[in-house]
Order: sequence, then structure tokens, then C-alpha cells
Amino acid sequence: MKTRLVRIGNSRGLRLPKSLIEEAGLKDEVEVTLRDGSLIITSSDHPRLGWEAAVSQLLERRDDHLFEEPTTTHFDNEWEW
Repeated sequence: MKTRLVRIGNSRGLRLPKSLIEEAGLKDEVEVTLRDGSLIITSSDHPRLGWEAAVSQLLERRDDHLFEEPTTTHFDNEWEW
């Protein structure tokens, strides 16, 4: 697809067709990176990005313990297991 840069104040921007935005799963916020002279636009909606590496580091350091011991509340007496 060919498009033109449009003037937005002192900057320039791209208009993307709605169908392309929906197909790519883009929301209001995106990540824009430059790779080998090409602009790469990706969704910034990655809530668990990096979790796997973080858990691996915790397990390697054996740092996956609770900071405090759990305390009981009156709700604990209401449950039957």
C-alpha cells in the first residue's frame, strides 16, 4: 500500500486505513521502532511481556519466596475445604 506523509503541526504523520489497524490489532498506543531503514509499528498492549524471563531469573536465584508470612482474617474461618 502506498500512502503520503501528512503535516501535523511541526511533525508529519501517516493515515492508516481502519481495516489495516483492525487487522494488526492496534489500539490507541503503539510502539514505533526503526529496523534496517524501515519503520515497524506494533501494538504496545503486551501486559505480560517479559514475565517469562523474570520468572526464570527468580527461579535461578531461588528468590521466589513471600516477603511476609500470610496472616489470617475472619474470612478464613468461613470457608470449608
